[in-house]
Amino acid sequence: MSTDLQNTNTEILGNPERIDAREKRLINCHQVDVNQLMPLKYNWAWEHYINGCANHWMPTEVPMNKDIEIWKSDRLTDDERLVILRNLGFFSTAESLVGNNLVLAIFKHVTNAECRQYLLRQAFEEAVHTHTFLYVVESLGLDEGEVFNMYHEVPSIARKDAFEMELTQEVLDPDFTTDTFEGAQAFLKNLIGFYIIMEGIFFYTGFVMILSFHRRNLMKGIGEQFQYIMRDETIHLNFGIDLINGIKAENPDLWSDDFQQQMIDRVRQSVELEIAYAKDCLPNGVLGLNADLFRDYVQYVADRRLERIGLQVQYGSSNPFEWMSETMDLSKEKNFFETRVTEYQTGGTLEWD
Repeated sequence: MSTDLQNTNTEILGNPERIDAREKRLINCHQVDVNQLMPLKYNWAWEHYINGCANHWMPTEVPMNKDIEIWKSDRLTDDERLVILRNLGFFSTAESLVGNNLVLAIFKHVTNAECRQYLLRQAFEEAVHTHTFLYVVESLGLDEGEVFNMYHEVPSIARKDAFEMELTQEVLDPDFTTDTFEGAQAFLKNLIGFYIIMEGIFFYTGFVMILSFHRRNLMKGIGEQFQYIMRDETIHLNFGIDLINGIKAENPDLWSDDFQQQMIDRVRQSVELEIAYAKDCLPNGVLGLNADLFRDYVQYVADRRLERIGLQVQYGSSNPFEWMSETMDLSKEKNFFETRVTEYQTGGTLEWD
């Protein structure tokens, strides 16, 4: 290699010396010229990436013929249709909010290569999830404006989205940096807001509602797609928890008593927002579902999230939807459907026991 080329490479890539794994950090590591995966330091991040790749799927692989037939028939009540429409309206916006936060905020400030590798995978999955709701809306012939504008027009959805966008706005400030104590805490708050609250609490009410139809042999195409989404979200949640706990371990001063109380208060606020959303989706209840049950469920889920990041549980509520354990073990956050999906490694291949 010529001396000029060596000098050019040094200017582009910085110090050409080999990177020691001990020098890697989750945030505020200044050696991020390239995604230097080796040597791996955070094996959990790479494991989540591999698991995500193994779960690859596309919504168009799921047939919607029977869902279309049922939607056009009189088999669904007005209350049941409202549940489906409200959840499509929330998720269609929420998935894009998560994707934007990943690409525009989190990726920039997470300075570890193996974590960035997973974030790239997650960003793609968020795009697939957004694609899913477009596919469903088009398949059922729904009013696109009604569904995709619910985040403006339905107060319970608007409040949840505004709650999350507040966090994104802070981190997207052009002058934002994690180099300061305040900035690093704000970034940690963003991670807790999106992984623990948005994906870990706000999504789970919708999962129960849609999967309840699937259990009744109704709208099984939508139900199957929600199963895949839930499987993806389980890995997203596990990664987010590992990232949060890793940043806490490397920056223990961020995890002050005052900050912990702020996060508990924020989770409690999100629980009330989610309970209001459940009431909005179920003004009269449908078979096996009502808003009172969801109060207990949201509180139960919130407690599980809090204890995973070392915060004190707040509610002590039990899980009213024990049947959800058939699809995932909420207490351990096992990979969704790992005992039933026998092969799903390549696009277009799906086999069930």
